[in-house]
Amino acid sequence: MYRTVQDFLQDWSHSVQGTLRVLQSLTDEKLGQAIVEGHNTLGWLGWHLANAPAFFMKQVGLSIDPAGKEQPGKAADIVQAYTRVAEDVKRAVEQNLTDEKLAEAIETFAGVVPRGAMLRSLIDHQTHHRGQMTVLLRQAGLPVPGVMGPTKEGN
Repeated sequence: MYRTVQDFLQDWSHSVQGTLRVLQSLTDEKLGQAIVEGHNTLGWLGWHLANAPAFFMKQVGLSIDPAGKEQPGKAADIVQAYTRVAEDVKRAVEQNLTDEKLAEAIETFAGVVPRGAMLRSLIDHQTHHRGQMTVLLRQAGLPVPGVMGPTKEGN
């Protein structure tokens, strides 16, 4: 749980950079890559990461525009949309939240939790799906960036 806005913003910035590294490894040709037929694809996961922050921001009482309904067919469009949404999260938190507001209990899909806990869930959610994407990147033969440490590729 976050107790200070600055702590969240620092973690958010770090998380966004890692997520961007994963998204920037996508190619248009491999957006349909799934672990097996019928499961989430790289494109779906990337687009989900671009849209999910709007849901989490609404949970904490803030409003940002989602990336959009239709998943684009171009990897660069997913990166661009995610970049905009990530910046919107940063700006909304900077402009509207205080350390005191992070401690306030709010009603969420997960029940009543402190606002700072829901922000932690946003980052945990992003990390979870980013991890799924790294497996699919390797399966697709694409480079896997070192986000939480080095990868086999050594980066």
